[in-house]
Amino acid sequence: QVQVVESGGGLVQPGGSLRLSCAASGRDFGTSTMGWYRQAPGKQRELVASSSRNTNYAREGRFAISRDNAKSTLFLQMNDLKPEDTAVYYCNVILTTGSQYWGQGTQVTVSS
Repeated sequence: QVQVVESGGGLVQPGGSLRLSCAASGRDFGTSTMGWYRQAPGKQRELVASSSRNTNYAREGRFAISRDNAKSTLFLQMNDLKPEDTAVYYCNVILTTGSQYWGQGTQVTVSS
């Protein structure tokens, strides 16, 4: 059984930083594609950053994605946070089989 659990969200002031973590279990995730998505109220879920075997992508220079394959853990470092970054952030895992899994999400609120 694959499980995906996010942590690290919270309330932060504009300009602050947060580091989100995603712990995946149940498989070897070294060859999987892992990513972070976010969904703000009334908006569609959107890709924030992704990490595949050879490529990392982040939608903004303020965000950096990294992973520890030995621990099957994905990270998202977010700097200079803005109110528009407020959303529920979800971890996504896509195995080489094509099976896809989501975490339950972690809330990030950027407010003074």
